[in-house]
Amino acid sequence: MAASPLPRWAPTPSPTRPLRVSSTSQTAISSCSSWTVCSSLSSIFVPFFRRSAPPLVDAPANGADDGDRVGCHPLDCVGARKRGHHLQEASPMVFLTWEDLTVTASSGRGSRAVILDRLSGCARPGEVLALMGPSGCGKTTLLDALAGRLGTDKKRTGDILINGRREKLAFGTSAYVTQETLLMATLTVSEAVHCSAQLQLPDTVPAAEKRARADRAIRQMGLAAVAGSRIGGRVCKGISGGQRRRVSICVELLASPALVFLDEPTGGLDSAASLHVMGRIASLAREERMTVVAAVHQPSSEVFGLFHGLCLLAYGKMVYFGPAADAVEFFDANGYPCPLRRNPSDHFLTMINKDFEELEEGTTLILPRAAEVIETLVDSLISQRSSGIKNEAFAIKEGAPLAKKRQATFFTKCAVLTRRSCTNMHRDAGYYWLRFGIYIGICLSIGTIFFNVGNSFASIQARASMLMFTSTLLTMMSIGGFPSFVEDMKIFRKEQLNGHYDATAFVISNTLSSTPYLGIISIIPGAIAYYLTGLQRGFDHFVYFAAVLWACTMLVEGLMMIVAAIVPDFLLGIITGSGMQGLLMLNAGFFRLPSDLPKPIWKYPTYYISYHKYATQGLYKNEFLGLTFEDLGGRGLTLNGEYILKTYLQVEMGYSKWVDLAILLAMVLIYRMLFLVTIKVGDAVKPMIKCISVKV
Repeated sequence: MAASPLPRWAPTPSPTRPLRVSSTSQTAISSCSSWTVCSSLSSIFVPFFRRSAPPLVDAPANGADDGDRVGCHPLDCVGARKRGHHLQEASPMVFLTWEDLTVTASSGRGSRAVILDRLSGCARPGEVLALMGPSGCGKTTLLDALAGRLGTDKKRTGDILINGRREKLAFGTSAYVTQETLLMATLTVSEAVHCSAQLQLPDTVPAAEKRARADRAIRQMGLAAVAGSRIGGRVCKGISGGQRRRVSICVELLASPALVFLDEPTGGLDSAASLHVMGRIASLAREERMTVVAAVHQPSSEVFGLFHGLCLLAYGKMVYFGPAADAVEFFDANGYPCPLRRNPSDHFLTMINKDFEELEEGTTLILPRAAEVIETLVDSLISQRSSGIKNEAFAIKEGAPLAKKRQATFFTKCAVLTRRSCTNMHRDAGYYWLRFGIYIGICLSIGTIFFNVGNSFASIQARASMLMFTSTLLTMMSIGGFPSFVEDMKIFRKEQLNGHYDATAFVISNTLSSTPYLGIISIIPGAIAYYLTGLQRGFDHFVYFAAVLWACTMLVEGLMMIVAAIVPDFLLGIITGSGMQGLLMLNAGFFRLPSDLPKPIWKYPTYYISYHKYATQGLYKNEFLGLTFEDLGGRGLTLNGEYILKTYLQVEMGYSKWVDLAILLAMVLIYRMLFLVTIKVGDAVKPMIKCISVKV
């Protein structure tokens, strides 16, 4: 068996044994020092221990080992040899290093705040590196920097190397599990994992194999008992928080990543659930040689015992980097010993937390000042890094670039996303069904209030009012789906960053899935209002009426999706969307006739860009052309519909009602295109908005 050129960690500390090793403090310091030696030119790192434990990252030259694990999916490899075939190409092992990594962010008035200050470290295949520190110390920022996810409002300096190379992480080589669990609440666990498998795995993998792989992933993460249960959340009660966290991890591991980033994987979980989740992750990392970097807030002693390495941060500075088992010795050697029977992670965070240094009078808690502790530990770490241990270091040879893995085609992604979105819309009562019920109630009210308006002069105003009310209020109620839009956008952002699909596939699938539901809530309630009111008979007239309502609802949903992409806040988004529609409605030519609108702004251009103008004028033409109205006062006067349109309603008669409908359909496409553009440029615009808000 050929030896791997990569250095090894210390063996995993056992959760059943004390973390304090039997070596002397000086030995622990020497071991810790070797972790922190990094060369900017050749990525030089020091082997941490020279123990006789079997290497975790050694692999034969042909890429296969005794258990046929290399080349298998992380969740598939158990029993792969018995099946006699490999499911996917071998995932290259990833050795991640960073040196002098500094991240700054704008703090207003031209100054920049330092979030991370010259950090150096590494993460190795087959092992779990824990990032720990007080809240706000920069754990998530470090994860984002290593994963290439820093926002444009932050600036990074320093080197981040993948197997000795400067390169971006391609799809399938890395996975990122965010702190917030973002899953579609209406799907079951099985459906969520199966859909993700269809999105991530290439079309060359048979559908049956994709389903089998998803089922194996569910079993490996201990979710078989809840596979048929809905995930739950805002819509309905579902599985527990720990199970949701495991579903998120399970989904991201389907593409067989070699590098996994976890942001607070134990957040919100009790100690037993945390141990179960991290135990699964550590087991997968060890067996499948994945490189795992996890930001953990304050783990229990059992969870802490699962970590191979520890990077301890304090307000942007690194106070310790080395084997997790030797962190206690490092603190002891610097004069801050950990009391017996105390959780080491509790002790570390207590010593370096400056947020609660102003103690109340009479307290019995006596601690050294955190600022002094941090300074002492940082100085000790720097002195060890500059010591003469570099003679033990060896260079990591530059490896081949990581190739992007194949995934599903664009059309497959659109089909899967459309099917998933349809399922979500069908099961989420607040997405369309609640609006459907309210639409029926409102249309029954409209039909009874304007019941059989007749053909008198008085019916002219009644018909115009009814058409205007129907085309504006019913379409404006699409705002009710804004919370669901925001949830969809959050899930999309997460899956887009992980490379599952792009914005174009999302917009197309969202449009296709919403079309039939909007058709239902336009046709059925529209028929109630149309026929109870007694509008112009003829099936073609009703079809046009329903088509205009459908186009308006599609258009308004596109507008609200644009708002959701820019303002992802429920209250602010609803206020913004309502205000925009109110302005467009006010200038539609009903409340104020077109000739009376002020020419600047309101007539040009607002009147011509308002979709209400084309909706109401198209409905006016559809209703009044061909009708004759009689004066019931006995004077024998009659008015035809064309005269009313020209004189009283000031409708533009130079083109037919079908042109108005065509304009509405064109605006539907334009709004969807604007939605796509907004998504693509949103990442560049939001940091600018943040900077402006900070300055204000």
